[in-house]
Parts: sequence; C-alpha cells; structure tokens
Amino acid sequence: MKHYFTLLSHEIRMLLVSPSTYIAATAFLAFMGFMFTGILENYSKQAQEVSPAHQFFLFFWLPVFFMVPLLTMKCLAEERRLGTLETLLTTPVTTTEVVLGKYSAAYLLYLALWLSTGGFFYVLKHFSGDMRFVDPGPLVGGYVFIAVSGLLFIAIGVFASSLSRNQAVAGILGFTMLFALIIGNGFLADASWLDREALRPFKAAVTTMQITSHRDDFVRGVVDTRHLLFYLSGTVLALIFSILGVEAKLLHS
Repeated sequence: MKHYFTLLSHEIRMLLVSPSTYIAATAFLAFMGFMFTGILENYSKQAQEVSPAHQFFLFFWLPVFFMVPLLTMKCLAEERRLGTLETLLTTPVTTTEVVLGKYSAAYLLYLALWLSTGGFFYVLKHFSGDMRFVDPGPLVGGYVFIAVSGLLFIAIGVFASSLSRNQAVAGILGFTMLFALIIGNGFLADASWLDREALRPFKAAVTTMQITSHRDDFVRGVVDTRHLLFYLSGTVLALIFSILGVEAKLLHS
C-alpha cells in the first residue's frame, strides 16, 4: 500500500478539476439550503416537537441519490473507457491501491460537502442567539450517521462504476442500488407477507438493514454496534467486489 497516498492525492486533484464535482456540490448545497430555509419557516409559524437538526437529517437520502453517483460514476468507468486504467496497472501499483485511492478521494469530498452544511447551524445560532435551536445531540449524532453511512454509499457508487465503461450507465446503476438499499428496503420491511412464520428471520434481517431507522437512532444519540457493523461490513464487501470486478474486466479485455 506504499502508493496509496500518491494515488489519493492524484484522485483528489482530479475530482477538484472535474465539472461533475462542482455540479454535485452546487446542486447539493442549493438543495440543502432550500430545505433548511423551509425548516426555519415552519419554526417561525409554530413550535415543533423536534429540533431543526433532527428535521434537517430526515431527508438525507434525497441529496445522496444524486450526489454519490455524480462523485463516483467516473472513477473507474471513465478510466476503463479511455484505457488509462490498464496503463496505470502496468506501473508498480495494485488494483487494491487504485480502488481504495479513488474510493477515499470520493469519500473525503462527500464528507467535506456535508460538513459545509454546518455553516447553516452556525448562522442560525449567531442570528437567533438561542441555543435551543442548535441542540448538539441531534446535530452531532446526525453528522456521525452521515460519516458512517457515507462509507457504504460511496463504496456502492465505486462498485457501480466498476461494472461499466460508460459513466452514465455507472451513475444510473449507482442510483438504482442506493434507491433499493434506502427506499426499497423500507418498503420491503413493511410488507405484510413477511409476517409469515417461515419468513420472520428474513424480515428481521431486512428490518435490521433499514437505513432510516439507523438515522433515527443516531440522531437520538443511540449508537448501536450492529449499525456500525452493517456499514463497515457492507463497505468492505462492496470494495472487494469492486476490486474483483476491475480485475475480471481486465482479464477479459
């Protein structure tokens, strides 16, 4: 792994000059700013049962659907299309180093974009002068959830990029996988046919994988080790599949 940090710095530079990065950043900050404004308008009309931070993270999945594919769709698909991935792997670097370098760069940018939304709460605290609007529990818990869940979301995006030479196809695949994991899993957990005795173990597994339930626990300050294990194991699995996918494509190219 001695070339990992060299690859990481290169990938960060490439992301910073990529138009899709700025499209994702602009769309993300515009959407989150619009949503935060709506939350404050609701508070100005009537008292709410939960803090602004709690409401802020309720719809985390909406920006994830477009931001993650935009950040990851080029990382492997474009390299394969241009033939630069094969050239890169003829140098003294391994497939693992390449995949981890690209993954880490996308994840760091993902974190940076989310952390930039902390400015919303700073402005709220500064102009409201009321600490009740900035409850540190849900705020810290929400950002911890974003950091932990982002490990898996970015890994899924990288895996999708390893499956195709076309970055648009990779983006659509990434969106589909994330939608199935976040939204599809929630609908499946609520399905009545899973209440059958024979299917209860499967329903228990599906319920454990509910992303929105994990978010609620983190925002309440509950850090369940099962949630952490789910995201970490899922991340490792997605990255292993990405590495194997790249090596398999190279063998058949």
